[in-house]
Amino acid sequence: MVKKTTDIDLLFETSWEVCNKIGGIYTVLSTKANTLCKLYKDNVVFIGPDVWSESNPSPYFEECSTSLDSWKERALLPEGVSVRLGRWNVPGRPLVILVKFESLYRLNDDLFGEMWKKYGVDSLHAYGDYGEAAAFSHAAAAVICSIVEFFGDKKKNVIAHFDEWTTGMGLLLVKSRCPQVATIFTTHATSIGRSICGNQKPLYDYLKGYNGDQMARELNMEAKHSLEKTAAHQADCFTTVSQITAIECEQLLERRPDIVTPNGFESGFVPAKTKMPAARKTARTLLINTASALTGINYDDKSTFVVVTSGRCEYRNKGLDMFLDSINRVRTLAPEKRVIAYIMVPAWVKEARHDLVERLSSSSSTATPLPNPVYTHSVNNPDSDAVLGSIHRLGFSNHPADNVTVIYVPCYLNAQDGIFNQTYYQILAGVDATVFPSYYEPWGYTPLESIAFGVPTITTTLSGFGQWILNDVENGFEKSGVNVVERTDHAYSGSVENIARSLMSLINSDKKQLAEISNSARETAAKASWTYFIDYYIKAFDKAIASRNRRVKSKKH
Repeated sequence: MVKKTTDIDLLFETSWEVCNKIGGIYTVLSTKANTLCKLYKDNVVFIGPDVWSESNPSPYFEECSTSLDSWKERALLPEGVSVRLGRWNVPGRPLVILVKFESLYRLNDDLFGEMWKKYGVDSLHAYGDYGEAAAFSHAAAAVICSIVEFFGDKKKNVIAHFDEWTTGMGLLLVKSRCPQVATIFTTHATSIGRSICGNQKPLYDYLKGYNGDQMARELNMEAKHSLEKTAAHQADCFTTVSQITAIECEQLLERRPDIVTPNGFESGFVPAKTKMPAARKTARTLLINTASALTGINYDDKSTFVVVTSGRCEYRNKGLDMFLDSINRVRTLAPEKRVIAYIMVPAWVKEARHDLVERLSSSSSTATPLPNPVYTHSVNNPDSDAVLGSIHRLGFSNHPADNVTVIYVPCYLNAQDGIFNQTYYQILAGVDATVFPSYYEPWGYTPLESIAFGVPTITTTLSGFGQWILNDVENGFEKSGVNVVERTDHAYSGSVENIARSLMSLINSDKKQLAEISNSARETAAKASWTYFIDYYIKAFDKAIASRNRRVKSKKH
């Protein structure tokens, strides 16, 4: 365990994904919490949005008495802002403040004016979720300043850590209203970099030629980019999650991050070694039975290979296009085993298929496929869903004569989806391999999660995790459980071929080889434990406190 250096009296971390599972940032925070709490106990306080109700409570939050109850009784907060105190139901059970912020929408125009005058944040062309993010981060900043004022000199070393542009307004408010608080800003992915990629523009070959402000105007991203860039420049310590994103930040945000803080993982989310065989059997049975119910095919467990891709539903950025093309290439290579390829990415889901639910609940077996047996849940926009469109374009019909089955799962796997009714982690235990051929991937939690479960994975050189494997570990299934495939702005077909051949090597491996690869995967995951990676955050805390001290000292003189 890394030893802390600077004493921290209070460490706030604000994110839209505190007790609110949306994407990878939830995994960062929820897995990091245990190690932080071992270091700083209840001085760690996470702040998230209270977007829940009695009819739709957060499954991750437990309201209870905390050491902040005395503050809550006397809290001076803007009118309409309320808080709930409790614990996050993850390892470490950190303190959490959920903030009701909707009443602050009415103050957004005033807030935007203040931020323009003080920091030059251009909110003129704001749209979409910008106003929601501003109201939430405004409320979070008010909570932080209220707590700091309540404790006064009793809490001298206070750090406020803000994640992503969605909380940038909060950082600027804390710096303005509570200058004694040290601030950290982490961009997990630049808004303009993600937008460049999402608009089918080449990011990497032309990165040095891009100007972030110019691209923000071209792509209608001015407000988000301006806020993110300003937060990065105003923070006492600016961090990002990988070297590949640090280069992106330097070019597009015009500030090189002070420290790179790679994302670790918490072993507490993985079943114990003695429980893994049972967990794998349960998950694998569920995956095979679901495929069988859809297609009418009787899959033999010993001669079936299950491969999965998952994550955010960004068709190009997350490499969903390349995954499908790679699976299509596997089909032409005629694998000896049956392959079931699951695409588990949340989309605009409508509901679980009634015919699939009925068939799964039936005790009788059937050899007939369901209509259009390529998806488990219907979506609201089937004609414009990119994944469904590609499945049909490539001719995947899941016919019994096919050696490759492709199944789309367009929903969050939160144990309440209506088909699997298991969490993603529970399902991951039953998978044979994963593929994450990302084009834009600042870190890449999904391949790290995979190897933590002993599941070999394929990722690309354009992911932060892939770069970490190449630089700090060793590439190759036998060496690390990971195969990092080169991906660039060109040579798409070559990457597809390499992924397909990599999958074929796993499909053709015997039981002993796969067991050795699985062990290598777990050993690699252990090297990415928060026990080791938290050291980067400690350096960031020290940097923020030192910068705060210089800033406060200079103002006194």
